[in-house]
Amino acid sequence: MMTEDPTISLSRRRRRRIPPLRHGVYILPNLFTTGGLFAGFYSIICTLNGNYDLAASMILLAQLCDVLDGRIARLTRTTSSFGIQYDSLADLIAFGVAPGILVYQWALVPWGRWGWLAASLYVTCGALRLARFNVQIASAEKRYFIGLPIPAAADVIAATVLLFYNFIGDAAPNKHVVMLLLIYGVAALMVSEVRYYSFKEIRFHHRHPFGVLLGLILLLQLTIVEPQVMLFLGITSYAFSGPVLAIVRRLRAAPQAAEPQPQAEPIPPGLRAIPRPGEGQGASLLDKPGARR
Repeated sequence: MMTEDPTISLSRRRRRRIPPLRHGVYILPNLFTTGGLFAGFYSIICTLNGNYDLAASMILLAQLCDVLDGRIARLTRTTSSFGIQYDSLADLIAFGVAPGILVYQWALVPWGRWGWLAASLYVTCGALRLARFNVQIASAEKRYFIGLPIPAAADVIAATVLLFYNFIGDAAPNKHVVMLLLIYGVAALMVSEVRYYSFKEIRFHHRHPFGVLLGLILLLQLTIVEPQVMLFLGITSYAFSGPVLAIVRRLRAAPQAAEPQPQAEPIPPGLRAIPRPGEGQGASLLDKPGARR
């Protein structure tokens, strides 16, 4: 009588334990995730065709889709494990591979081996940042991100490319040095322990002071007048906010740690603590020799 291989039966039992997507997936947030994925892939196509400004714009469009899919999932309560994993894979392509290829083709080719190693380091740090986020998503503080988010790192690269194109020129001689330093900087920030504000607690559908509305209108007008400058200033300010606030917190904590802690006065040797009769252990009297009743 033939017996079944135990390894085959074990693999079959393991396959049966994998639950299928019986309840389906949420359509609306995943459609926005797919839109960001398409924008990131089209950015790669634009880079290969030499349309670097359009490639940078597609990365910013992917960022808009990434913001919307998360907001919609939270507002409609359609967050799921499938959506989280799908969003991470889309982010790796739109904000990891696409900016890496863009910055290499546009500014790092003259560096040769050092150029493509710098671009690959950026993609690697982005993948590590996403993996760490997925592992810590259940225990991390909601108000802050640990390390620069990979969409923000990609936005720094895209905004810098657009700023060069519109004000300095594509043939700027210093872009090779600037982008090499920039790519190493954002890669280090992504895998760092620096905290960044997540903006998840901002409720735009709630009431806010009237001055907030006026400030947003002013920012919108400035963005319409000089979109490349405002995008660059806003995104780079967010990238620098983490290290700056970390330095400020450390400087504030240093004087407190240097202050001497007050010490309790020693009890004279002739006094000792005895418990009050009929009370708990927490209450006590100082007993002097010869003062007992």
